Amino acid sequence: MASQDYWNEAPMNREQMTLFSPTLDAMISPDDPVRLFDEILSQIDWSSWEKEYDGRRGQPPIHPRHVAGAILYGLCRRIRSSRQLEEACNYRMDFIWLLQARRIDHTTFAKFRTRFSEPLKELFKQVGRIAMTLGLIRLGDVAFDGTRVKANNSRYNTRTAASLEEKLKALGESFERMMAEADAADAEAPIQTTFDGQEDGPTRLPESLADLEKRREQLQAALEKVKQQDEARRKQGVNPEKNPAQVPLSDPDSRVMPNKEGGYAPNYTPTATTDSHRGFIVDCEVIAEVNETEQAAASVDRIEEAFGQKPTNFLTDGGNSAGKVMQQMEDRGVNFYAPVSSNEPQEGNPAKRHDPTQPVPLDQQAQLPRNSQGRLDKSCFTYDAEKDQYNCPQGHPLTFEKTKPQERLGEKVTLRVYRCNACGGCPLADQCLSPDSKRGRTITRDPYEDVRERTVARMSSSEARELYNQRPHIAETPFGILKAVMGLRQFLLRGLEKVRTEWRWAATAFNLAKLVREIAALRAQPGFLTSTEGKQ
Repeated sequence: MASQDYWNEAPMNREQMTLFSPTLDAMISPDDPVRLFDEILSQIDWSSWEKEYDGRRGQPPIHPRHVAGAILYGLCRRIRSSRQLEEACNYRMDFIWLLQARRIDHTTFAKFRTRFSEPLKELFKQVGRIAMTLGLIRLGDVAFDGTRVKANNSRYNTRTAASLEEKLKALGESFERMMAEADAADAEAPIQTTFDGQEDGPTRLPESLADLEKRREQLQAALEKVKQQDEARRKQGVNPEKNPAQVPLSDPDSRVMPNKEGGYAPNYTPTATTDSHRGFIVDCEVIAEVNETEQAAASVDRIEEAFGQKPTNFLTDGGNSAGKVMQQMEDRGVNFYAPVSSNEPQEGNPAKRHDPTQPVPLDQQAQLPRNSQGRLDKSCFTYDAEKDQYNCPQGHPLTFEKTKPQERLGEKVTLRVYRCNACGGCPLADQCLSPDSKRGRTITRDPYEDVRERTVARMSSSEARELYNQRPHIAETPFGILKAVMGLRQFLLRGLEKVRTEWRWAATAFNLAKLVREIAALRAQPGFLTSTEGKQ
């Protein structure tokens, strides 16, 4: 058995008085990341944050740099809640060092994280500009993507329009009954008079009735929102009676969407655009929609506003390859990369022939591509721009007949309709026409066919395929770190604007943590001190 003097002795006895106490700075290792984290925060311009304070009354407040620094550093250390931040400020040495022993309570953290949404946007830009100055952001290739993060709402606390109407009816009956009871009690109570002899009556609803009234207002707002969603479903061809929309009650701004892990729940769709060079997030946003397509072009505009230049190449997945997006990118002078299907015959398709006015050889007709209904696909028809007509696999022309409006992604698109008048007796009619067709095969052409073909041509090169193969790593790495490392799988706040602010806090912390690592690696390179001393 080991003797008593075998064990390591504590460097300090709890009751021992010391003449020279160790400094707070000595409690943190010289190479601890929190030092570099603090150094970067000291280079930030906090004037927009300072303007939010009165400065003429009350006790001197804690500078916003320290409160924001604690929130951002906490996110880097997987500490997200206000109460956990308060505890860390009291007991964790790195937090105590960062805040210079300032103690911040959870209420201050909770109010602070939503109060400074606009200055936070500027902070996100400043961190990005520092990284760009160091050559860590180049805006050559950026990858755009979206993910799902759960809303602060139980997956079971959702209601349809029918159930909300039932609840409102029951709540209205309870309100009227309790109101009648309160009126009866007031009638029986003796009349009170004020000091000037006036009768003193109730000036507000009793607490129980006030709670019912507030609850009724919330349910009414939720009912209006779910009715709007039902109407949107009806326009999309979904019968809301058979498949009604559901609105979350705790966070009505969120939407019931498919989860990444399966099933449905109230979710938001955060987006991030990531620079390919060192993986910094250069733009972030949150929407309450399933599809993030509408944010693609808006992301490019925000990047240009933040960094003074647009990215050269924009990579995204096939879900964001709508013609509208391709046109928006081309208008901005940005090269668009995404999987795009051509509506024109491609190599290997027998419909791609030297003379489209001649029929496809009989022995090759079985190789013509089919659509999901088993009919000849649109890519079997060749467009002649000079004549503004299509030619079918038999060489017959489909001439322009009319225009037809259609709504896509909230945009009204005018389609040009081309019809074939030679379908009667055609040997391919049973493979080409639907059973309901009476006047011949039609082909529609939208305004984005030309830009779609240019994108297909760009994506066909080996260089483009090699570049696009990097997209999953570039775009999805930040989401993996934000969720798995930083623990952001469900938002703490409710309401779209607050959720957007919470996502921006996380993206800013992500970039700060990456910047700390990059600068530390740069300083660790041989000759760094010599080179910096030579510049002084």
